Amino acid sequence: MLNNTNQTAGSFSSWLQQIREALIKEDGAVVNCGECTACCTSSYLIHIRLEETLAIKHINKKLLFPAPGLPKGHLLLGYFESGHCPMFKANKCSIYKFRPVTCRNYDCRIFTAAGIDPGGADKALITQRSRHWEFSYPTPKDRDEHTAVKAATTFIQGHAHCFPGGKVPNDPSQLAILAIKVYTVFLNNNVEPGKTEGANSDMEVANAIVEANESFEANR
Repeated sequence: MLNNTNQTAGSFSSWLQQIREALIKEDGAVVNCGECTACCTSSYLIHIRLEETLAIKHINKKLLFPAPGLPKGHLLLGYFESGHCPMFKANKCSIYKFRPVTCRNYDCRIFTAAGIDPGGADKALITQRSRHWEFSYPTPKDRDEHTAVKAATTFIQGHAHCFPGGKVPNDPSQLAILAIKVYTVFLNNNVEPGKTEGANSDMEVANAIVEANESFEANR
């Protein structure tokens, strides 16, 4: 159940540090969900890796199928026609203790941070929730970092041609997470979308984003 009141998301810099650490350590995001179960009922395919044996053990094998484009053993958990996860029963996750890392790390504040919506009509509940999160900005750093995350999102969306193979995330979740990983490229107004000079400058920014992402992934 959702309400229409704004929800405190915490100070932006503190949240940003926490979500980046959660992505690196994969020990789970801390989200004040309250009674919201939107992420469990919004037609998400859940990626489950080969090493997540406990999660796999607690899911009916008939509900799992190979993840396209990923190494053997990587699986996807589908959803019902209603959009509900098959593990969502009696208005809660029936395997919460053993839920996949994808679910543990999910934090709908990433969309608020990136300044984008999570998807179309099937993500309406998450869109509602993400639009009601409100970050606080107790220091100039908080504001600068949020501006940088949004700038990263805008640049990636508008400059696919600058990246190797023209590949940038189409999925809003992946786009928001990438922006969170590489926001430092845009910190302190070093780069502003639309104000780079010429194709070479845009290519340099794209290369810096690729390097920042590789550096982030190296810490995982």
